Parts: sequence; structure tokens; C-alpha cells
Amino acid sequence: MTSSGKSVGDGSYVRGLVEVADGVHAYLQPDGTWGWSNAGLVVGDGEAALIDTLFDLPLTRQMLDDMAPLTTPSPIRNVVNTHANGDHCYGNQLAAGPGVDFVASAATADEFDDVPAATLGAMVAGFTDGDLGAFVQSAFGPFDFSGIDVPEATVTFTGRHELDAGGRTVELIEVGPAHTAGDVIAWMPSERVLFGGDILFIGGTPIMWAGPVGNWIKACDLIVELDPEVIVPGHGPLTDLDGVRGVRDYLAMVQEMTIAAHAAGASPKDAARDIDLHINGTRFAGWTDRERIWVTVHAIWRELEPGFEPPDVVALFSLMADDFARRRG
Repeated sequence: MTSSGKSVGDGSYVRGLVEVADGVHAYLQPDGTWGWSNAGLVVGDGEAALIDTLFDLPLTRQMLDDMAPLTTPSPIRNVVNTHANGDHCYGNQLAAGPGVDFVASAATADEFDDVPAATLGAMVAGFTDGDLGAFVQSAFGPFDFSGIDVPEATVTFTGRHELDAGGRTVELIEVGPAHTAGDVIAWMPSERVLFGGDILFIGGTPIMWAGPVGNWIKACDLIVELDPEVIVPGHGPLTDLDGVRGVRDYLAMVQEMTIAAHAAGASPKDAARDIDLHINGTRFAGWTDRERIWVTVHAIWRELEPGFEPPDVVALFSLMADDFARRRG
């Protein structure tokens, strides 16, 4: 049941805790767009594991308060980060304490310092005018990036790592580099629940910072092979295998069209525009955050063309901002 008394299967998508299996909970944050990520809680015998934190301290504090009836008798002993994007780790410090481990892939641990919260805070403070300012304020303005200090991972792994959460087995499977350098999914085979991190954006456009895109497609295939009954995405509502296939199909389409554009001698910008026009006639047309196509196409271009240097982060955000402004009219 959800905190509002609605069942998992009724299609509801409301903020807060949802029990998706006995002792296994998702924490959902509509509307799933920039920064509004999901997390998870696995409650075992006398201890619990938290899967991801949220984008700032106030949001994470509220989440932990909402979880307190469960975590007071079964304290959090492990915090798993599915990857290093701030909306999945900036709240980590609030879960710190004696005997608490922070668990991440080695590649994720190496990325924790790449985009400090202060950098995003400076973007929000510094970009306030024009299309870029409107986009930055829309994406990051709702969040408070002050006081954030992400603790170092205390347990790192490559490949696979089995976590015991009070007698409950959580299999951590590294599927990155894909969305980021070290993406991890968390699979509970007995409960048949999977936490997908940002391998899964449901109803929203994926964004590929790292790649290769083939790894991301393989990650989706692996999730389908595992055949979970309940899937908690990194963003968006609870989903099933059709949701996973939708993400896979989107990525495969973008990959195929980008390869064709590169072979035809087009530029990344031309490719992104053409792909976006094509999306208008597909089932992906209604997905949110469609401006992210600019980042993903440039990342695929890097795979196709040795020595290609994508635009820097500010330039990529400017491209997305132009697209965002165009859609707003």
C-alpha cells in the first residue's frame, strides 16, 4: 500500500513511500523530471538498506522522516548509490552514522566529486537571464544546494556485489558505463523487485552523459532477462517490462539514427534536430525533457568519431536551453 492508501497496481503516482513487496519500499517523487528522483528502502530483521538519497538535504530529511516508523526499529546500515548524479547522492550525509556503510561501484565512487553541489548552486545563482537562465531555473531552481558534503564510499565493487539487509539479499549489478560511468541496478531475486537507478527514466527522456549507448541497451536487456515483477525506476512511476522495453527502444532508435547521420556526413546538431523531428511521430513524443537528445547524440558521436570532443557542459546546457525555449513557445 502507498502512504495514501492506494495499491501499487492501480497506476497511482504520488509522492512518498510505496510498499512494493513485503518490507520493500519505493520512495517516489513526481513528476520525475530534472532532479525529481526516486529512492528505495529494504527493511530486514533489525536493519535496513537505503537505495539512493535525494537532490538536497531538505528533501532527503523529509524522506528519512517519512521512513522513520520503519527505520527506528530497523536502522539503516547500508546506503547504496546507483550512480553519482547529485539527485541520487547529495543527501547521503543525513544517513551517516556509526556502523553505516556507503556502497557504490568503484566508478561511481570516483565520480562523486566531479560535479559538487556548489557547482549547481553557482549555476542557479549565476544563470538567471535569457533562455539559458530560464532552463537552469526550471531544472535546478527548486532545489537547495547548500550545506551538502557527500561522504566517501566505504564499500566499493566492480561487477557484482551481494548485500545482506537484515536477512534480505540485494544483488548489486554494475551495468555502466552507460548513463554515467558506474551505473548499478539493485535486484532482489526472492521478492522479484528491481531498482533501476537512472538506467530507467519512465515517461521521461533518458540522458546519456557517459555511454556507450550499447551498454545501456544491454542493461535494459538484462533487466528483461531477470524478469522482475515490480520495477522502481530512477525517475518516473513504478513500471513493468514494457516500460523497460520502451527505454530500450528509444535508445536503439537514437543510436541507429545517429549512426546514419554520422555516415551521411551530418553534424551532431543536424542529427539531433532530425531525430527530434522524427520523435514527433513516435510513441516517445509525449515524454518529458526532450531537450536531452542534444546530450545523448553528442555522446554517441564521441563513440563514432575518435578524437571528437563534445561541447563543454555549459554549451550543452545552452543547446538544451534553446530547445526548451522553443518548446515553450
